[in-house]
Amino acid sequence: MDAFEAIVLGLVQGLTEFLPISSSGHLLIVPAFFGWEDPGAAFTAVIQLGTMAAVLLYFRADLWRIAGAFLRSLPGERWRSPDLDARMGWYIVLGTIPIGLFGVIFSSQIESGARSLYLVGSMLIAFSFVMIAAERVGSRERGLETLNRRDGAVIGLFQALALVPGVSRSGATISAGLFRDLDRTAAARYSFLLSVPAVVISGLFELRKIGDGGVGAGETAIAALVAFVSGYVAIAWLLRFVAGHSIVAFVPYRVVLGAAVIVLAATGVIAAP
Repeated sequence: MDAFEAIVLGLVQGLTEFLPISSSGHLLIVPAFFGWEDPGAAFTAVIQLGTMAAVLLYFRADLWRIAGAFLRSLPGERWRSPDLDARMGWYIVLGTIPIGLFGVIFSSQIESGARSLYLVGSMLIAFSFVMIAAERVGSRERGLETLNRRDGAVIGLFQALALVPGVSRSGATISAGLFRDLDRTAAARYSFLLSVPAVVISGLFELRKIGDGGVGAGETAIAALVAFVSGYVAIAWLLRFVAGHSIVAFVPYRVVLGAAVIVLAATGVIAAP
């Protein structure tokens, strides 16, 4: 990988991490389209630290309040704390458990079998119908202040689905929030906050593998920096967008891209692992 590839992949990661179109899927598709080598699961996990830095910066006030309130609640009421920030901290912990468990159990499949372009294309199409259903079923009447333990558990389970490239972490968690009748803005904000522990832990864990697959630390750092800048822009844009628009707006793109990937891979135009 050279610096140009690192910049392109960092830009792709930053722009697609928070849009419901699957960043991990795009980090497989884009190299295949250009004839580049697959950068590997470790590279994908580590440059996500760039986009998580964008989340930390954008939501710094919220995260600081939540962390402080969470720690203060440890010896006290915990789940039943009257402080919304304290409860939010517990809901984030609860919602992170499923992806942590599934990530450990299926780690070998994630690094090998799940990196198939046929799977990515299929999931881009299939999960689009879940997003459509979420918009149609959800009443969108609840704000973030109404979040409860069941919400945290359900949204956490949906987040675990994003271990499969093509699903989309934000698409899965926002859809789950809509199924739980959260309004779009509340679902998106909780989606971003929930992503922090899982992505940071995964990225730090995979740091040790950088360099093993031919991708050096320098290229990874460049990609992560670009992902940070473009990710910050994507967060701000998406929060404004979902306030007045349906996530179904992303479905045509997902379906067309998914179909194109399957057809091009089947005809040998792009190499499909």
